[in-house]
Amino acid sequence: MASSSDSDSQSKETILSRHRTAAEEVVSDHTQLYIGGEWQDAASGETFDTLDPTTGEVLASVPRGRAEDVDRAIEAAWDTYEREWSETTTSERQAVLLEIADRVEAHSEELAKLETLDNGKTLMEARIDMNTTAEQFRYFAGVVESDRGQTEDGDGYHGKVIHEPYGVVGQIIPWNFPLAMASWKLAPALAAGNCSVIKPAEQTPLSLLRLMELVDDVVPDGVVNVVTGYGEEAGAPLSKHEGVRKIAFTGSTVVGKQIMRNAADNVTDVTLELGGKSPIVVHEDADPQAAVETIAFAIFANTGECCEAGSRLFVHEDVADDVLEGLIGAAEGMTVGDPLDEATDLGPKVSHEQVERTTNYLESAREGGAEFLAGGEPPEDEALEDGCFVAPTLVEGLDHEHEAVQEEIFGPVLEVFRWEDYDEMMTLANDVDYGLAGGVITNDIEKADRTAHDIEAGYIWVNTWHEMSPGLPYGGYKQSGIGRELSVDTLDHYTQTKSIKYGLH
Repeated sequence: MASSSDSDSQSKETILSRHRTAAEEVVSDHTQLYIGGEWQDAASGETFDTLDPTTGEVLASVPRGRAEDVDRAIEAAWDTYEREWSETTTSERQAVLLEIADRVEAHSEELAKLETLDNGKTLMEARIDMNTTAEQFRYFAGVVESDRGQTEDGDGYHGKVIHEPYGVVGQIIPWNFPLAMASWKLAPALAAGNCSVIKPAEQTPLSLLRLMELVDDVVPDGVVNVVTGYGEEAGAPLSKHEGVRKIAFTGSTVVGKQIMRNAADNVTDVTLELGGKSPIVVHEDADPQAAVETIAFAIFANTGECCEAGSRLFVHEDVADDVLEGLIGAAEGMTVGDPLDEATDLGPKVSHEQVERTTNYLESAREGGAEFLAGGEPPEDEALEDGCFVAPTLVEGLDHEHEAVQEEIFGPVLEVFRWEDYDEMMTLANDVDYGLAGGVITNDIEKADRTAHDIEAGYIWVNTWHEMSPGLPYGGYKQSGIGRELSVDTLDHYTQTKSIKYGLH
């Protein structure tokens, strides 16, 4: 069982007091829709609460946006695009992106604390996310300078290729990395010259709303519009809207498929970053201690709420006992608790709904004959009873066809498989519908290269995990998505290609 500190820093009263004080410091009064540069209520006047998953208390009430609000946001975006944003120069857009990055950096601690309150990730992880957010705006401010056009001269003609923005794009953001994922989409969209209507996840709207408050004087009115609400009430109308020329979504594969269906009637272009069930392959030459550190980070970072989390471990029989002994110790030694406490390793999941989803898979694994090497039960700490906590869990003995292995749990749950025959192991490693990421742990460069090529996934780590560098495209194979993010390639997803041919007479 993972540990939870019995010190005063983790008592129920201390946690409640700490979170209430933090909320008073960082939760803004501006928690309305942000449309055309103005803070507005939903047309219906309805609101819903966003909760602190650590304490269960209400952080703020935000508007329950619906189709009418999406309509207003898209109208505002098109008005701004046609009136001014489409005429901006690259250097003008660069200046906006760089100033956004500056504001994020200047308020990074405040934004990190706000995201920890709203999402449940540890403060350390939230700080990393703020660095990532600023980094994305800086990166796309730089790469937008690259000339991605081309010319072609032939007998009696001159041709050129140019890239033009779509105009207005729709973007739907998940709850696991609220502001970082918003930057993954906003930065390239704005760099390419588009205006955006963006819907944050209903569980975690606060950090994006606070960002818009911070950059209100930087971003021209109507360039970025934020509509809060539920997926079926605000996200669906956005993805179906004829005024949206491009839709970008990060989230589950099930919802991603629905987004594609919604976009089909208008033949709207889509970029989808969807689910994952990523394999970690440990070879016989791996150093067990180093492997344990990489594996634990791969599955337990952000409480396992990562699309690319390494959730299926294929460990060679020669080192399996040592690696698993180390992983059990790592899981049981993790401090589960208040994410605002610097000593915490694992914070809560984002909601009770997500806790129920994870525990349902664990119960199914028990029924399937799994052996729980660690975890499998809620943390035994009364101070955490009102929160959304799941202990880090290791499971062995499941058939690879079991639903807990085949489907994305999106929690701190690792399924373990031992192997001796490489080809048989690789067949299982690729025997899922997903192909977002994968990893290899070995000291042999030939094994690393072979395994990286053999794994059917879009992003492969060798002896590390979760580290993403701007410039290396990120995205999935199979049902893990369409398109790439984090690189200059992303600009192509936010522009339309036009060819012009001149006859020379």
